[in-house]
Amino acid sequence: MATLINSHSKTHWLKLALGLWGFYFIAKLGLYWAGFIGFHAWENLAFAVFILIPVNHLLILKIKQATTLVLAVGLLYYDSWLPPASRVWEQAAQLSQFSAAYIVELLLRFISLPVLVALLVAGVIYALISRWLRLDVLVILAMLAVAGVEFFSSPAPLKVAPKQFIDDEESLMLSGEGVDKNQAVQQFLQRESARAVFFPAPKLSEQPFDIIFMQVCSLSWDDLQVMGLAQHPLWQRFDILLTRFNSASTYSGPAAIRMQRAACGQAAHDALYVDAPDKCYLMSNLQRAGFEPALVLNHNGQFDHFLKTVQTLGRLSVQPMPLSGAAVVQHAFDGTPIYDDFSVLMRWLKSRQQSRAPRVAMYYNTISLHDGNRLLHVDKKPTDNDSYKIRLTKFLDDMEKFMHNLEQSGRRAVVVMVPEHGAAVRGDKMQMAGLREIPSPAITRVPVGIKIIGNNVQRDGATLLIDKPTSYLAISYLIARLVENTPYKTGHFSPTSYVKNIPTTLFLSQNETIIMADFNGQYYLRQHDETWHEYSE
Repeated sequence: MATLINSHSKTHWLKLALGLWGFYFIAKLGLYWAGFIGFHAWENLAFAVFILIPVNHLLILKIKQATTLVLAVGLLYYDSWLPPASRVWEQAAQLSQFSAAYIVELLLRFISLPVLVALLVAGVIYALISRWLRLDVLVILAMLAVAGVEFFSSPAPLKVAPKQFIDDEESLMLSGEGVDKNQAVQQFLQRESARAVFFPAPKLSEQPFDIIFMQVCSLSWDDLQVMGLAQHPLWQRFDILLTRFNSASTYSGPAAIRMQRAACGQAAHDALYVDAPDKCYLMSNLQRAGFEPALVLNHNGQFDHFLKTVQTLGRLSVQPMPLSGAAVVQHAFDGTPIYDDFSVLMRWLKSRQQSRAPRVAMYYNTISLHDGNRLLHVDKKPTDNDSYKIRLTKFLDDMEKFMHNLEQSGRRAVVVMVPEHGAAVRGDKMQMAGLREIPSPAITRVPVGIKIIGNNVQRDGATLLIDKPTSYLAISYLIARLVENTPYKTGHFSPTSYVKNIPTTLFLSQNETIIMADFNGQYYLRQHDETWHEYSE
C-alpha cells in the first residue's frame, strides 16, 4: 500500500489522499460493524492524519512507509478482540512449548473464508469506484461518525431502583441509584469477600465416606450442546446437577485456585495470587474435618507450573499419585503424555482400597479434553471438532464406568465433577474457536454434578437440577452439609434436603485484563480497563 504522494512532484494539502490505505480503514469499519473486531476511532483518525502528512524527501518517505505498515498492523491488532500484546509477551514462554503442528493449527483458525471473500469483493469495488470518486472524505467522515457515537454514548452511571442484596437476584446491578458498572463490580467483590462456608467435623458415630473432586479442563454446556452430548446418560446419573454454575475463569491455573479456595466467596482475579484467609482453602478445611488429602493428575502438571500452583497457591501440599505404567492415550499440545482417565482413576481406587485412612478427599485433574491434544492409535487425524467429540464421548463414558466400578467396590464416596472452563469449540464473532481470552458465558457456564455412591443408597426422585446462578461457594456448601448430615444413615436420601439455602453467586467472569458481567439481564464486556460494551454471541 502507498499514498498518492510522489516525492518527485510538488505536493500540497489539496492533493493529499489516503490512496489504498483508504480501503484499510473501510475494511476495518466493515469488520467492526459486522462485530468481528472493535474500532478505536480516535486512534484510527490519528493514523489517517499521519498517512496524510506530506513528505518530499525520498529517504524520509521510505521510513514513513515502513512506519505506516508497522502502525497499521499494530492498530489492527489493537482493534481486534485478541489478547493485548503485553499478555502475549507474558505468555511467550508457554507459547514456545506448543508443538509446531499446534501453532500452525491455531494460525489457520484465524482464516475465515467467507470474510476473506467479502474483503476481496469489497476491495475490487473500492478500486473501481476510487477511479472516479475520491472516497477519502467519506472514510474520514465515517470514522468521525464512529468517534462521535462513542463520545456521546460514553457510559453514564446506570440508574436502577434501590434494592437489597439477596442471593437469588441474577444481576450485578443491585445497588442504589446512580451506581455505575465499575462500582457494581467492586460492590460484588466486596460482598463476596465476606462470604464463607464453615466445615463441621463428622460425628464419630457417622459412617465415613470419601470425597472425590474431578476438575475437568475444557468442558462447558455450550461444548456439550455443539457436540450433541448434553443428554449423555452421565448427567442423569448425578444426584444434583448445577446447570448455571460459573467457573469464573477460562484458564486452568486460575480455575484450580478458585476450586481450592471454594470455601470463600468469589475473589478478583488478581487476588488469586495473594494468600487468602485460612478458612478459604477447601482441602485444608476438609483435612481439619478428618479427611486425608490426595492429589491425582492424568498429566505431568508441568505446563504453566500447574502442579506447583495447586500445591502452593491452592495449599494442597501433597505429592501426586505416580503414573508410571499407566496407559497413554493422547499427547498434549506441548507433546507431553496424557494418561487414560479410567486407567488412572482405577489405579487410585486400587490404592485407596489398600489405605487405612477412614476418610480421604481426593482432587483429580484431567486435561483429556484440552484443545490441541493429539489422539494416539488412530488411523487418520480427525478434524478439531471430530477429535473433541471423540475425546468427550470417551471421557463421559469413562466417568460413568468409573462411578459404576466405584459402586461395585463397596466404597462410600461423594463424587463432585467441576469443569475448569469450556473448550470454546464453537467460538463467536469476538474470538475464534479454541481461544479463551474473553470469559464469555459459553466458556464459563459449566456442568457441575454431585453423585452419592455406596451402601446401596438410593436417591428419592430424579436428578435435582439447580437452575440458579452458582459458583464454587455452592460446592463447599453442599460438601459441608453432606459432612454434617451424612446421606448414609438410611437406605435413601433426598437431594432437596442438602440444597436448602444453597448460596448463589451472580455472574462475573474475569481474566487478567477482561471482565464479563451480567447487568440487568445483558452481558457486558470490559477490556483493557476501558469502557463497557454489550456482548452478544
